[in-house]
Amino acid sequence: MNWYVAKLVFRVISGNGEHNAQFDEQLRLIKADDEREAFEKASNIGHANQDSFLNVQKQTVKWQFIDVAELNAISGLNDGAELYYNIHEAPDPDLYIAWAHHKGALLGVKN
Repeated sequence: MNWYVAKLVFRVISGNGEHNAQFDEQLRLIKADDEREAFEKASNIGHANQDSFLNVQKQTVKWQFIDVAELNAISGLNDGAELYYNIHEAPDPDLYIAWAHHKGALLGVKN
């Protein structure tokens, strides 16, 4: 058995959908014999996690599964193992670094 990280993409639609398009990207850990099985399992998880509910304004909110957008094999489950990466290009590097520090501070676990 092998481990994979799958990125599942859902579209979030509130009410009649007259709002900026919203997408939920989820990283899921998948155990499978091969890439094909991992993709099928990830796709099944996506379909099973589609949902709809009423928000506080009594509007229907839908989580619509779009697809498995990425599938990456993990070489091993070891302390510090890389599960996912994304290279981000930023027009203002100082602003991006400040954002990263802000996100880290919100975790509230730094000394």
